[in-house]
Amino acid sequence: MPHYDLCCIGSGPAGQRAAIQAAKLGKRVCVVERTEVVGGVAINTGTIPSKALREAILHLTGFAHRAVFGESYGLKREFTLEDLTFWCQHVIKAENEVVRSALLRNGVEIIRGTGEFGDPHTVLVIHGTEYTHITADHILISTGTRPARPENIPFDNTHIVDADGILRLNKLPRTLLVVGGGVIGTEYASMMQALGVKVTLIEGRQRLMDFLDPEVGEALQYHLRQAGMTLRLGEEVTRVEVIDAPPGARSADGKLVEATLASGKTIRGDCLLYAVGRQGCTDELALSKAGLSADARGRIKVNNYFQTQQPSIYAAGDVIGFPALASTSMEQGRLAACHMFGLKFEHVPELLPYGIYSIPEISMVGWTESQLTEKDVPYEAGIANYREIARGQLLGDIMGMLKLLVHQDARTILGVHCIGTGATELVHIGQAVIALKGTVDYFVNTVFNYPTLAECYKVAALNAVNKLAHV
Repeated sequence: MPHYDLCCIGSGPAGQRAAIQAAKLGKRVCVVERTEVVGGVAINTGTIPSKALREAILHLTGFAHRAVFGESYGLKREFTLEDLTFWCQHVIKAENEVVRSALLRNGVEIIRGTGEFGDPHTVLVIHGTEYTHITADHILISTGTRPARPENIPFDNTHIVDADGILRLNKLPRTLLVVGGGVIGTEYASMMQALGVKVTLIEGRQRLMDFLDPEVGEALQYHLRQAGMTLRLGEEVTRVEVIDAPPGARSADGKLVEATLASGKTIRGDCLLYAVGRQGCTDELALSKAGLSADARGRIKVNNYFQTQQPSIYAAGDVIGFPALASTSMEQGRLAACHMFGLKFEHVPELLPYGIYSIPEISMVGWTESQLTEKDVPYEAGIANYREIARGQLLGDIMGMLKLLVHQDARTILGVHCIGTGATELVHIGQAVIALKGTVDYFVNTVFNYPTLAECYKVAALNAVNKLAHV
């Protein structure tokens, strides 16, 4: 029976980073992966495929440059899903090989099969008819999540799909209903809208992604509506069914999806994407044999060091819940491995950035205005609009915005919020300044390349300073 210092169940972002960190410390490490490829949901069905799809859409449609070259600008006028997914598959294969190579190069053993606990230090790996028992001093659960599929939603993978299924549609729908205005639902809704699909987005809350800075959230909703999307906010879906298309209704196959809302409204479309929540992939782990359990959504509770109630067993990534981002999962896996083997580390959760790849994209780090108001922290906001920045005009993005939140007394940067082209890259400048406890004066006194989007920091800083000085 082979013995390891660390066994990671799952090769997604958390598992791979934990495995490599432990291997760098000279530990014997294995990764148990049930699929034929490594990388988990992030590379194979989630983060990378959806972002590759987004890039293909922006490129082929010319969507990002229409403000410069006109509404008719685009490399292609007609699209097939094959056009869009070709690039996705190329990127996925490349990323699979990068992860596989990194694991093998660091001496991490990849064991194919489905892992389940035998006890707190034993994992049974099942691969077809083969069974392998392995033991480990430490075990990391990094199995990720899958789309939630409630029993009352009749998924058929053609008319009613989840976030995995939308990438496997045979053709683009003419109209799409999206149930769920969280990150995944909003990202796919905005992508489909950019392709010319008529999208209706239904969300039970009064605004999309209410963890966002309110002004940024309002800007996103404005952008989506301007692009032609219909937003049904504060609405709950009570029933979904596939119906025969009424006489005169446009339908490719004679069928439509009908969603009934609690308010009594009915909304119809060619296809419905159900994107309300995700379920932790823990049902096959036999957690009880290790003295563990998961909540109703399959999530595992951990402490600040990513330990479960069994000190030898850790969990990291989407399987432990919010924020469930690939970037945070990577860091959680690395920090879990550091704690296992006594390597000192610093964990600063308030500096974790959030990246949302909607169209337009959004990113943030630090506090929001709502949080600062709730905590009675005196602050001022400095804003730079892309239309004021030469690079914004060159890119054709005149709707973007960057906001700095500045402490009124200490002048330190408390938060950075951005919506528009390059937001997920731009935010890291502010992240570094917050980490180093920099003040707004750093941005005032710094020279940025011209023309760049980074100039937004100087414009926003000057705006904040003028407000602080009552100028």
